[in-house]
Amino acid sequence: MAIWHLSAGPSLRTYADLLLTFQVALVGPGDAGPWRPERSDDEFDGAAVRLLASEAQVGDVVVLREGTAKIVSIGLIASDYLYLPQFDDVNGWDLQHGRRVRWSGHAPYTFATLLFGSATPAFGAVTQPELVDYVRRFMNSALLNWQIAVLPPLPPEEPPLADVPEEIADLVGQALDLSSMQATPDYFGDPPAEHEMVAHFVVPLLRALGWPPERIALEWHRIDVAVFHRLPRTPENLAFVVEAKRPHRGVESHLQQARDYLHALGVERDVVVTDGLRYRLYAADQQYVPMVYANLERLKQPGLDLIEYLKRR
Repeated sequence: MAIWHLSAGPSLRTYADLLLTFQVALVGPGDAGPWRPERSDDEFDGAAVRLLASEAQVGDVVVLREGTAKIVSIGLIASDYLYLPQFDDVNGWDLQHGRRVRWSGHAPYTFATLLFGSATPAFGAVTQPELVDYVRRFMNSALLNWQIAVLPPLPPEEPPLADVPEEIADLVGQALDLSSMQATPDYFGDPPAEHEMVAHFVVPLLRALGWPPERIALEWHRIDVAVFHRLPRTPENLAFVVEAKRPHRGVESHLQQARDYLHALGVERDVVVTDGLRYRLYAADQQYVPMVYANLERLKQPGLDLIEYLKRR
C-alpha cells in the first residue's frame, strides 16, 4: 500500500473543504486536456498529474496537506483517474485531474517541523519517516466505516459563458490577456500589485456597471473601495465595500479585515473580496456567508448573479 500526499493549497488560499465535501483528490493544470500515457510531464507543468492519473492505485492512502506542516485528512483512493472539467475554477485554481477519495474524519494535525517546502509538487509519494509512521498508526487504529461510505455525487459541469454581457466584454478580454501574459513570468516580470488591479479592473468594472466616480471612493477609512448609494460619502450611505488583494493571493482570507473596518465605522454592509479578476460576495444579512462568485477569466452563468449585484441601484 503506497502513501501519497496531496496539496489542498496554501493556508491563505485553501480548497480543502471542497475536496472533503465531494470526496475527491484534484490536481492541475487541467486546461491542457485529459492525461494520456503518451503525453509528457512538460504538458502538465511537472509529474503531479501523471502520478495521480497512473501511478497511484485504488486503495492507496492519500494524506491531504495544507501549507507546509498541517495534515487536514487521510483517505483512500476509491476510483480510477477522472478528467473533471467542473473543477476548472476552485478558488481560482485550475484542478481538472482527479480521483475519488474516501476521506476519513481525521482531525487536523500540525507537525512541529516543516514536512513540505514551497517547491513540493501538488501530488507525490510520502517519504518522510515521521509522516509514514503517523499515517500507519492512524490506519491501524481508525474505525472502518468511512472506508466503505457511499461517495457523494459530483457537481455538474458549468460551461463558460457563451455570450458575455456587452458592458463588461472589454474587461473580460483584458482579464484573459493579463492571465496569459502572467503565465510567462520571464516575459511579464513582477506580478501586478493590488492597487494596479483596483485601477485596471475594479474601478472600470464598477464604472461599466453604472456607478459614477463620485460614488466610488478609494482608500476611504482604510477600505480599499467604498461604494455609496448616495452622497454625501458617509457610513450610513454605504452600499457595499470592496477589499482587494493582488492576484492569486487568496482573497477569501481577507473578509475579516473588511468587516473590522466596517465595525470601526459602526455599520454592517456586504463585502466583495477580489484580486481584480475573481470576485466573491459575502452578505451582511446572512452572517457573511459567501453568496455569489465570478471569475472574469472563466466567466460562467452563476457569475452573472454577482455582475447583476454590482450594478448601480
